[in-house]
Amino acid sequence: MSNSISFDFSKADYVAQQLKVLSNPDRLKILCVLKDGEIHVQQIELLTNIQQPTLSQQLTLLRKAKLVATRRDGKQIYYSIAEPKVLQLMQQLYLLYCQD
Repeated sequence: MSNSISFDFSKADYVAQQLKVLSNPDRLKILCVLKDGEIHVQQIELLTNIQQPTLSQQLTLLRKAKLVATRRDGKQIYYSIAEPKVLQLMQQLYLLYCQD
């Protein structure tokens, strides 16, 4: 049986690395609270119940993976989702696993 779909495996390593970053429950919680826009670190901590220094460690990993962006305003650091594809993926995961 012939399949007309061709696969480009050149990005398999990149995709696997991104999925590895997303596979942590704390990082998923952080991305979920960022889905509606930019918020500061204290808000992330309150909304996710992830305490320092764990929150800082997880935010650093998300930043290194280029999934979140930061903006400083005085002493506050604001985070937002930097990769639109991640937002699409989060929406699909929600539809697949979180809706009743």
